[in-house]
Amino acid sequence: MALRDVTGAVDFGHLEAYTLNDTVVMEEVLRIFQQQCELWTPLLSADHPGWRDAAHTIKGAAAGVGAGILAAAAELAERGDDEGAEMRLERVRSALNAAQMDVAAYLHELQLRSLKG
Repeated sequence: MALRDVTGAVDFGHLEAYTLNDTVVMEEVLRIFQQQCELWTPLLSADHPGWRDAAHTIKGAAAGVGAGILAAAAELAERGDDEGAEMRLERVRSALNAAQMDVAAYLHELQLRSLKG
């Protein structure tokens, strides 16, 4: 995976500006994002009573790294009624997968840069 694999699901320019291009901070923020996704993804099912909390948390984590599509999908899921929740949560899961792929590619690039010195 390389930077060329980034799809645009995450606006890394947002993250770079937010962290003042500090690669250590960027990596830490992205790792926290990955942890949040890992913790909350299992709750992204309308059958789970905590799905709204999961959508809310993912919305905030996504906004922090510049994953605007994911943040918007999570907000729609969180605010919607119970009917249609599974369809909205599927959109969240799809956007989450795309964001995670972009994050993995970006983290890989950061690691390559650190090896080059």
